[in-house]
Amino acid sequence: MTSTVRSTMNARDWAMLIILSIVWGGSFFFVGIAVKELPPFTIVALRVSIAALALLGVLRIMGLPFPRERRVWAAFLGMGILNNLIPFLLIVWGQRHIASGLASILNATTPLFTVIVAHFLTSDERLSGRRLAGVIVGFIGVAVMIGGTALQALNADVLAQLAILGAAISYAFAGVFGRRFKVMGVPPFVTAAGQLTGSSLLLVPIALLVDQPWTLPAPHLGTVFAILGLALVSSAFAYILYFRLLASAGATNTGLVTFLIPVSAILFGVLFLGEVLQPKHYIGMALIGAGLLVMDGRVLKALARLSGARPLPGGNG
Repeated sequence: MTSTVRSTMNARDWAMLIILSIVWGGSFFFVGIAVKELPPFTIVALRVSIAALALLGVLRIMGLPFPRERRVWAAFLGMGILNNLIPFLLIVWGQRHIASGLASILNATTPLFTVIVAHFLTSDERLSGRRLAGVIVGFIGVAVMIGGTALQALNADVLAQLAILGAAISYAFAGVFGRRFKVMGVPPFVTAAGQLTGSSLLLVPIALLVDQPWTLPAPHLGTVFAILGLALVSSAFAYILYFRLLASAGATNTGLVTFLIPVSAILFGVLFLGEVLQPKHYIGMALIGAGLLVMDGRVLKALARLSGARPLPGGNG
């Protein structure tokens, strides 16, 4: 089940990508506040369930029909697992041990994993020489950020960083898996609502069983606002943009959003959470950015035209 997408993004796609990077960058800020008072399952369950209720309410107001076919609901549940349940839990747990800015940088490896997953699971997003070079440079950046401590001992910080990388891998599979909704004829707005509803059906019972949230102290007002921002802005609104972009630009191009996310996430963390990143984290981010520029190809082609050299083989994006 495949659909052809554009290899090169247009101005509208880039605008959606930039807006999406800002609202998803804010999610690391919101999580950084919420983890101080609430456990991971409760945060994730509140995030997806509030977002799902909001989108279902808008669907009802707009009079848009909600799919009832078993195959569509199976896809909603699958997308919810890959795009919400697994990565959200890993990211929230990871941010209990590392700064939100660092978490967002590690999350920027998503397009590096996506280009590998898409190569094996799609026919129109194949791995080229240029994309392979970008993956190699990007993984070097990841290695620089994690540092040599990973080779010495798996302490909590290293495990937290590996958890964020696990989330990035799950997002990569989700990006490819989510392309099927365009083939099914499910609009992006409905897809966003369905995915979050499927995630809620899975996560709310788990949170009730594991965290027993009724036994927790009442959260402060700042935590309540953080949860609302996480649900309504960084989930409900963000996934409408995400599925619209995924349908038009494909998994690999959409995955580029995760390199832009650290810019806003770092600013939020430094300005409001008092976080400080080490030089190796900035170096790693620069290497990841270099890898993504190689994968995208536009800058290399422009430089090749100026120098008269031949660029690495492979189409845009």
